[in-house]
Amino acid sequence: PTPEQALAILRGLKEKYEVHHGIRISDAALVAAVTLGDRYISDRQLPDKAIDLMDEAASRLRMEIDSVPAEVDDAQRRRNQLEMERLALVKETEKGAVARREAIERQIAELDEELSGLRARWEREKEGIDAIRAVQEEQDRLALEIERAERTGDLARASELKYGRSRELAAELERARERLTELQGAAPMLKQEVDDEDVARIVARWTGIPAQRLVEDEAAKLRELEHRLTARVVGQDHAVAEVARTVRRARAGLTDRDRPLGSFLFLGPTGVGKTELVKALAAELFGDEGHMVRLDMSEYMERHAVARMIGSPPGYVGHEAGGQLTEAVRRHPYTVVLLDEVEKAHPEVMNVLLQLLDDGRLTDGKGRVVDFRNTLVVMTSNLAQDERFAPRPDADEAVRREMEQVLLQELGRFFRPEFLNRLDAVVRFSALDRDLIRRIVELELRKVAGRLREQDMFLDWTDAAVDRLAELGYDPQFGARPVKRVIQREVQDRLADAVLDGTIAADGAATLDVHGGRFALETDAKASYARA
Repeated sequence: PTPEQALAILRGLKEKYEVHHGIRISDAALVAAVTLGDRYISDRQLPDKAIDLMDEAASRLRMEIDSVPAEVDDAQRRRNQLEMERLALVKETEKGAVARREAIERQIAELDEELSGLRARWEREKEGIDAIRAVQEEQDRLALEIERAERTGDLARASELKYGRSRELAAELERARERLTELQGAAPMLKQEVDDEDVARIVARWTGIPAQRLVEDEAAKLRELEHRLTARVVGQDHAVAEVARTVRRARAGLTDRDRPLGSFLFLGPTGVGKTELVKALAAELFGDEGHMVRLDMSEYMERHAVARMIGSPPGYVGHEAGGQLTEAVRRHPYTVVLLDEVEKAHPEVMNVLLQLLDDGRLTDGKGRVVDFRNTLVVMTSNLAQDERFAPRPDADEAVRREMEQVLLQELGRFFRPEFLNRLDAVVRFSALDRDLIRRIVELELRKVAGRLREQDMFLDWTDAAVDRLAELGYDPQFGARPVKRVIQREVQDRLADAVLDGTIAADGAATLDVHGGRFALETDAKASYARA
């Protein structure tokens, strides 16, 4: 059925599940079960997956009602900890130990009083929810009795139940709900209604996508995609824009649904941000950099390496283990697939990639069809690094098109036309100049400062320090990687020594500066400011 028909089916089943679990299910939860199930769970059909989402969300809420609330559990844990400390001090006779024991006993008495109130409130709310459930179960039994009377022709009995007892139960249910609302007040301890966030948490557990990403406004997120990516990847605005446009087309439903969300070939020298952009895409689209499957294609240079990718056939060693690519995507269908140095792969491996790019699926060694339609496929290559393949920033459109044709001719020496034709875009990354290296230095320093803030320590730096780090870290041949090594050597090593010898303690600050061409770390016991 269509999503609209599936939603109608869920609305018809809603009352049965409410009675069964003894809770309420909001209409927003039903809509979320259909929309999120249709979008993110591709290996099952509607309405089956939407019904399971609704059922699991309702059962999880029921378990929370029957379990000890977090407030009661936290208070009980604190009491147990204090009781253990009190018992350890029972035999102590020193004045300080006796005073500490008396203070603990007072805290235990206060916690006992707090626990008593919390438990009484929990029991009252639970009794109110159980009273509603009892009335709903009675209504369900009455509906069956009315149906049975109508089926046997006992219309007098059916009329008596429908217009007598049925109305009494409806009024009783309304009174029970009013009592519970009055009892819970503005801050209820127990939740009694399933909403869209509960359904999103179930989908997150099934797919691995964080729940907040599921309920976030996706349109707004996609509109800001370029801004979020350029905050992490410096100096590759053209590449970021190309990738963002392709992702937006796919999410808007304007591309072929039987293909991956996007397929790209990233070209460019080492250290310019190809892998960093892939990590940023995984974080923005799927909520975590860990949603990435990375395969080094230099390990797939032999013909038989295809079996490692999709799994060995029956009867061969490793058949039960599954393929490195297919098994990873089968378990986590929402992921970024990174194929590094793809030009080194054997032609038979490239044939497998053709099927993946064209049909959005692969059949593994066990005969299971693995869905790649919710993946983003990125291949990297060090081909075509020469500057003659990179147009100048001020080049006009005609020159850019000419350069693209030259680039495709060069790629045609290594890749088949049918492979290049299946890609959404061939994206060339530019080499980094000194100004971009300086921006990367500041970005890396902010990361170091962020790690220090986790320990309540602060880091600032001068422009002279940034200029010196950029000068030491600039190497056109190796891109941004030398910057990280320079910061490790000149900044992180100094900070590590200062932290370990106590020069910087909690709430302390350090400022990185340059004196006479040498780096200096000026420390302050109390932080008065810190760079964001």
